This record gives sequence, C-alpha cells and structure tokens, in this order.
Amino acid sequence: MSNYVVLSPATHKNTHVLTERGEAQGDSIQYSLIYPLEFRNIQSCYPIFFSKSAETGEFFPIALFGFENNENLFLDENGWSAAYIPMMVERQPFLIGYQGASEDDLKPIVSIDMDSPKMSEDEGQALFDKDSQPTEFLKAMMTKLESLHHGHEHNKGFITALTAEDLLEPFTLEITLDNGSTNQLMGFYTINENKLQELDGSTLADFNSKGYLQPIYMAVASYARIRALIDKKNALTK
Repeated sequence: MSNYVVLSPATHKNTHVLTERGEAQGDSIQYSLIYPLEFRNIQSCYPIFFSKSAETGEFFPIALFGFENNENLFLDENGWSAAYIPMMVERQPFLIGYQGASEDDLKPIVSIDMDSPKMSEDEGQALFDKDSQPTEFLKAMMTKLESLHHGHEHNKGFITALTAEDLLEPFTLEITLDNGSTNQLMGFYTINENKLQELDGSTLADFNSKGYLQPIYMAVASYARIRALIDKKNALTK
C-alpha cells in the first residue's frame, strides 16, 4: 500500500531518498507504465506492449521486464542493468497532483510515498537543504514529474487514436526455456501490423502530425527485445 502525503520542507526537512536499485528498494516489478514520448529509449532495452485496466477498460503502454509476477530480469548485483529506466520507475517515490477550488485554479503539488522502501531519515539524497530550499536532487525529480504530466496528456490522445483504428490486438506468447520449462505470457496487447499497413495516407499523416506514428513503429521494433529477455531468463535457470 502507498501512503502519499504532500511534500513540504517543514515536514520533510530530514527526509532522504535511497537511489540504489534492487529488490529491497521495490524494483522487483514485471512491467511499468511508459509514455510514447520515451518509446525511442524504451525500445532499445525492453519489449513494449499494452495492458488493459480491469477497472476502466482503458489501455496503457508498458515496458516488460520479466515473464512472471514480481520478476525483473534487469536486476542483478549491480542494480538495474539497462541503459534506460522508464520515467515512471525513476520518479518513485514521488507523485505529482493538482489542488484548487476549480479547474481554472489548479496548482501542481508534489507528494511523496512515506511507505516506500526508498525512504530514509539518514541515508540517500536529501530533499531540502539547511535553508529549507529544494536540493538539486529534488529539483531534478520535479522536472521529471513535469515531463510525466505532459507525457500523460500525450498518451491519452495516442491510446484514443490506436483504439479508434482498432490497432491493438491480444496475444499469447509461450516460451520454452533451455531447461525445458515453459513460460506463458498472457493478458497483453500488441500493435496489429496488418491493420497498421492498411491505414490510408490521411490517417498516417494525422498520426505523424500528432507525434503518434514514431512510437507506433518503435513499439513494433521493440518486439525483437523478447529474445534478449529470454536469454536473461535462460541465464538464471541454468
């Protein structure tokens, strides 16, 4: 469970955040929500799929880290071994929200999860200096949170476009490892490449003008990363 509270220098003057990566820091996750604006970086490391919320029925893109629940094949004794870590992972334990009396009066607020394993009172990165001003670490995190906000808005249009053209399809992937065991990946969606090829010129131009076309092809290209994920799994099961 999370326990988010509004961040303030009065309450959190001694609060620190651990920046190491590992199971103890809550990084044993099978996948993470990602945003189209980072697909170029994501596809260089991870397969990109889509998941569907059981509560709302809405789709959202994800980067896959493992084949089982709580499995992150990118974690090793050195931490998180990948050239890029998704923004939703990087922003933890922070969250950006908005408060105000009306839609026109909303102001951004930064919250922090006090129950996160990344929290500490004496180790890690300080959030405020002796003058109660945000440290460079906190400033950098706030910049990332702002980027996430913009990414969220762009993502809504991206998903709407994909579903309007019926470009998402469910898939099942069964993997046989070198030791003979099998892993079955279910519940995710991919880009329907046949329907993608059938899109007319005006739709493709519209997608391109809105910044949707590149992430679509980045997602398709990322499927080649499944092989690297299988190799990581095989290395652990020898």
